[in-house]
Amino acid sequence: MRIGVISDTHGYLDPRVAELFDGVDAIWHAGDIGPASILTELELIAPVTAVLGNNDWNLPLRESEVVQVEDRRFLIRHIVDPARPGPSLLERIARGELHGVVFGHTHRPYRNHHHGALFLNPGYAGRPRAGHERTVAVLHIGPGDCIVEHLRLDPCG
Repeated sequence: MRIGVISDTHGYLDPRVAELFDGVDAIWHAGDIGPASILTELELIAPVTAVLGNNDWNLPLRESEVVQVEDRRFLIRHIVDPARPGPSLLERIARGELHGVVFGHTHRPYRNHHHGALFLNPGYAGRPRAGHERTVAVLHIGPGDCIVEHLRLDPCG
């Protein structure tokens, strides 16, 4: 399975997202979406699971979602600190309830394993701004492994 992972669009869906997410089985948006029209556009590519970010209002979404792919469960939540995920999240990982955590908020791409789970931030996907690398991710989930591919939205650099 291939999952397109995006965060922090802040009301702007880059036209390259459709190309980069072509053929994905699903899209996960980790918050700070902007208007609901962003989700509508993403739905034209693949089914979307999204959560509220700290800048989202009036969207019929929850602050976190758990999504199951094959035999793995992933938590999607906008704000997570991989270095200090908190006791509740650590307990869920320790009990085998979660195999990965997808988050946004920092505007920086991130992937690492902590406490036995994959922590993934696709990075910032909003409007081009000086000094901000813009990225999304594709999560490849296969038997026994997950491979993360961060993809640049800016064609140069």
